[in-house]
Amino acid sequence: MTGTRADVARAGRVVVKVGSSSLTLPGGGIDVSKVDALVGVIAEQRAAGREVVLVSSGAIATGFPALGMAHRPRDLAGKQAAASVGQGILLARYTGGFARHGLRVGQVLLTVDDLVRPRSYRNAWSTLGKLLKLGVVPIVNENDAVATGEIRFGDNDRLAALVAELIRAEALVLLSDVDCLYTAPPSMPGARRIEQVDDIDSLEVETRGSGSGVGTGGMATKLEAARIAVAAGIPVVLAQAPDGPAALTGEDVGTFFAPSRAHRPRRLLWLAHAAAPQGEIHIDAGAVTALRERKASLLAVGVTQVHGDFQAGDPVVLVGPDGETIGRGITSYSDTDVRTMRGRSSSWLAAEMGPAASREVVHRDAMVLVRRRRV
Repeated sequence: MTGTRADVARAGRVVVKVGSSSLTLPGGGIDVSKVDALVGVIAEQRAAGREVVLVSSGAIATGFPALGMAHRPRDLAGKQAAASVGQGILLARYTGGFARHGLRVGQVLLTVDDLVRPRSYRNAWSTLGKLLKLGVVPIVNENDAVATGEIRFGDNDRLAALVAELIRAEALVLLSDVDCLYTAPPSMPGARRIEQVDDIDSLEVETRGSGSGVGTGGMATKLEAARIAVAAGIPVVLAQAPDGPAALTGEDVGTFFAPSRAHRPRRLLWLAHAAAPQGEIHIDAGAVTALRERKASLLAVGVTQVHGDFQAGDPVVLVGPDGETIGRGITSYSDTDVRTMRGRSSSWLAAEMGPAASREVVHRDAMVLVRRRRV
């Protein structure tokens, strides 16, 4: 056993993520009673001496009715406009609610770039740390008003897990309209609650179905968030919003995900979950076998094609002969060099390009493979 619910109850620094459906009305717009209930839960945790970072969805769902839109917008400009208006409404409600408990809040809006680039990563870490030190409740959301498809986290479950890693949180609690993880969608006959997951990489469940009509997530995004957090050594609880107090105090609600025994280095977490690939390196079947079964580095001889414009040190996607994504890696060479080197043996490279060219195109220690699993 690598962790228990008691670890969540003991955690001094916690990230709480709440989904849009747990803050808004079914057709959109803020649900004041739900927001105030969440504020009360977090205020109680703060009174107990715990540091809490709130990752809150709901900006778009709050904003589109205020703009007179009948439905959640689908176009990027509409979503950004709704987020811009909704974020202000939501933050005002949080500010007033926490003030009644004698607490101040601070808004932190992030994009993927903020957690990818070393300087902005450090700035985000410093800002959140200072807010916590000052006794402020940071309220984090994706910067939907400016984020485009290329720089989006995609959902706040993933953002919450990356924020938990960023601030070295001791627990992550994901609150939504889903009460726990089931072996299959709850509406299916025979679906059973999963109380605890000790090894998330061996988990096999059916995750079909998206979230509510006002949110963007679903069970698949929550499992991805759990994978990120447990790989960083952070225990996770998935529960419905009304069970938030019980989840935070270690009671048997929702689903508990135990942290992995072997923690993934921060650089590889960044590579797997935050970095934006700059290109693709296609490899042959022999190289796929070497990477997966022998845990080898990628050598030039196994490279078949190169796509994109990248430099040494950039993240790239590794693609197998059938088009399947094998994983990601940090390349040791530029796209121009890899094109020259592809298919060549190490001895040829050493003779024609010098001894340094005989090293790996992507070293094993700078590589994250996609686990072959059925989800």
